[in-house]
Amino acid sequence: MKKRGLSGARAKEILARDGPNSLTPPPTTPEWVKFCRQLFGGFSMLLWIGALLCFLAYGIQAASEDEPANDNLYLGVVLSAVVIITGCFSYYQEAKSSKIMDSFKNLVPQQALVVRDGEKNCINAVEVVVGDLVEVKGGDRIPADLRVVSAHGCKVDNSSLTGESEPQSRTPDFSNDNPLETKNIAFFSTNCVEGTARGIVINTGDRTVMGRIACLASSLDGGKTPIAKEIEHFIHIITGVAVFLGVSFFILSLCLGYGWLEAVIFLIGIIVANVPEGLLATVTVCLTLTAKRMAKKNCLVKNLEAVETLGSTSTICSDKTGTLTQNRMTVAHMWFDNQIHEADTTENQSGTSFDRSSASWAALARIAGLCNRAVFLAEQSNVPILKRDVAGDASESALLKCIELCCGSVKGMREKYTKLCEIPFNSTNKYQLSIHKNTTPGETKSILVMKGAPERILDRCTSIVIQGKEQPMDEELKEAFQNAYEELGGLGERVLGFCHYNLPDDQFPEGFSFDTEEVNFPTEKLCFVGLMSMIDPPRAAVPDAVGKCRSAGIKVIMVTGDHPITAKAIAKGVGIISEGNETVEDIAARLNVPVAEVNPRDAKACVIHGGELKDMTSEQLDDILMHHTEIVFARTSPQQKLIIVEGCQRQGAIARGNCDGVQRLPGPEEGRHRRCHGDRRF
Repeated sequence: MKKRGLSGARAKEILARDGPNSLTPPPTTPEWVKFCRQLFGGFSMLLWIGALLCFLAYGIQAASEDEPANDNLYLGVVLSAVVIITGCFSYYQEAKSSKIMDSFKNLVPQQALVVRDGEKNCINAVEVVVGDLVEVKGGDRIPADLRVVSAHGCKVDNSSLTGESEPQSRTPDFSNDNPLETKNIAFFSTNCVEGTARGIVINTGDRTVMGRIACLASSLDGGKTPIAKEIEHFIHIITGVAVFLGVSFFILSLCLGYGWLEAVIFLIGIIVANVPEGLLATVTVCLTLTAKRMAKKNCLVKNLEAVETLGSTSTICSDKTGTLTQNRMTVAHMWFDNQIHEADTTENQSGTSFDRSSASWAALARIAGLCNRAVFLAEQSNVPILKRDVAGDASESALLKCIELCCGSVKGMREKYTKLCEIPFNSTNKYQLSIHKNTTPGETKSILVMKGAPERILDRCTSIVIQGKEQPMDEELKEAFQNAYEELGGLGERVLGFCHYNLPDDQFPEGFSFDTEEVNFPTEKLCFVGLMSMIDPPRAAVPDAVGKCRSAGIKVIMVTGDHPITAKAIAKGVGIISEGNETVEDIAARLNVPVAEVNPRDAKACVIHGGELKDMTSEQLDDILMHHTEIVFARTSPQQKLIIVEGCQRQGAIARGNCDGVQRLPGPEEGRHRRCHGDRRF
């Protein structure tokens, strides 16, 4: 079965049993019901009652007088027109937003390559069933939850589930008890960005991880917005006052001797006079104008009342990847000549530049450009380097852009140093190696370049380049390497090591046939050159935005699926964790005591791991939200994001996540639309 897949008959049986492999759409409201809600909901109903009373008063006057005044008729027509026009306007605005949101439904895959009866078939993804053997390759969307049985360099983009901006490798090996973390499961609706894999379908449709999240999100009751509550409260007050005054004057009129018809007309006039006819139109126009201004900033408003809710926000829970950060890996630091150098990670390259005059940097840049499979896509010569589209994984794209910025054309460098052979990166070796023709005067005719996990690279080196000159690797330099590695890793950055080796001409003459299967060249006793570290840097406007939120009394919480160290580093970089504020771990490190001995109340900031959150009671979560002013939740699942939101609501906060009545649209600088599941107003 592993090679032949299911039989066609068995697949039909399972499809009939489990149903199609598609998400059940949430119950939709008919358009006529939406239109009626706009015409007859809330304040509109009060105006309709006022209009009906006006028509009633005119009818009574017309029946009792020969030439009745037309005032009540005109007022009734005006009230009806106000309600109809504002209702149509609101319906049009929200229907237009809904159509834009519907365009994002292409996230669901359309086709899948399955093996049935030993033959490969391309079928509609909705026909995939549990037990199917599915093949995916770079560029495909995963058609269902898969248990990977074989893989070759497969990487998937799990950012819609976990928030990790870097592609995650997929192998047949079980690596973690948490299904979201283990390497042998690929999830429905995520992207395979490179490599190939085979997997057996373990869940389809609503039973997939994405399906369960979608069901969770669609089953939420959003509740009433603050403005809806205020208007409802206002209607009750106005109605009470109007009816009280109307009845009082009606009784007073009868006591003073007026006829009952005159008293009824007087009653209606008093009630209508207390209805603020212009309020509905004013509120609708103000919200619509605000929604249009927000649309110009790529912020789509699905519900006009949600605009006002933004002004009532007291807590913001924000994702990290693509929201606080640029959603592109960028080289942040280099370590060479036994010194850490800082790169410019700003979006407009306005930061400070490091000293590029060292020969060690030239050697490091050469390795980063040559030992790299990423390439710029065609016809982008007029596009700024940092905004160019790249074919390749996130880390190699970051290296490519860095070297292109600092050293000029990487394509020209690669043409100068022709590639002779290559060993791609794999999870066993944890390195990538390539051999190139060397045209640099004074060096051998072939050069080996390698990059990979720093500790693996260092283990293969016996010398190191300092100020462009090779010298033996001693214990002091190894300790300096370790300190730099730990410092950069502590900043939440992904660190890569780089080394090279000039292959002797007498052993490897020109035309030598290099064999990557039966390796016939040295991969030990190489020369270490340096480290480069990458991070998804914050957006330029984020620190200022966080500061403004703080000054407005809004609490900003980071909720991300990324690693706690990375999340904490970004949180400090954007001001979610203020300078000088410490977590329990920071206090323990400063006092050199175990974390358990530190009183959590002494720490204003805290970083909570999703694994800890899973075991917390509601009371413990409430305690954290109440007693810490600066909070980061890392490695959280989408379900846990909902739990955090509900915890904020229990504190009485008007909280806002990435998704609600307001939806961020991808701007020109954003590579893809980011989905947000399970968030609600808080």
